[in-house]
Amino acid sequence: MDKPIYKRVLLKLSGEAFLGRNSFGIDINVVKLIASEIKEILNLGVQIAIVIGGGNIFRGIQMSAEGMDRASADYMGMLATVMNSLALSNFLHSIGVATRVQTAIEMKEVAESFILGRALRHLEKGRVVIFAAGTGNPYFTTDTAASLRAMEIKADVMLKATRVDGVYDKDPVIYSEAKMFDKISYTDVLTSNLKVMDSTAISMCRDNNLPVIVFNIETEGNIKRVVCGKSIGTVVGVET
Repeated sequence: MDKPIYKRVLLKLSGEAFLGRNSFGIDINVVKLIASEIKEILNLGVQIAIVIGGGNIFRGIQMSAEGMDRASADYMGMLATVMNSLALSNFLHSIGVATRVQTAIEMKEVAESFILGRALRHLEKGRVVIFAAGTGNPYFTTDTAASLRAMEIKADVMLKATRVDGVYDKDPVIYSEAKMFDKISYTDVLTSNLKVMDSTAISMCRDNNLPVIVFNIETEGNIKRVVCGKSIGTVVGVET
């Protein structure tokens, strides 16, 4: 039987992970599959916190580039993350997983407000905690929010789920000769501008020595493989 090598993880999901084959919105079958994989690692005794982006519904940076006020656009993006978080929470509840959504913006009719002590108690009681609405501030991405929450809950690792197999030296969608790294340092990610996460998020992970594992969420079973220490994806960590 596979055994986890981490006690507490922060899973960062992009909003695009919820698209499936759609061009917009939420593919219910994809969310159901992700929920079932989360339940599987929860049953291994791993404590799980999650941050989800909102790019499948609204992209604040894009709208800002097209003339919308950046702060307003970012707040709209935060609301999109709440929608995704509620969707995942709903499907987790439907398969018997106790889940709490905590938001950085107060909306008590919808979810709990983020309170660190309460989040930690939920995790210790075996509940999945989904952190929504980013940091609650404009100009910060959900990657930065994921890094911040990972530090606050003292996660052992951040699992960065993407739609590619790991970190490449160039865009593998455009360049067939792109090379994937098994391991790479935080500094190399920053200096090479590899777009794993935004520079603020990577810098926070580097300054607090939090490893990041980048892997493909679209390959079924990958979350469990990563948690159990299988060699998949790319490990971003200390200088090599």
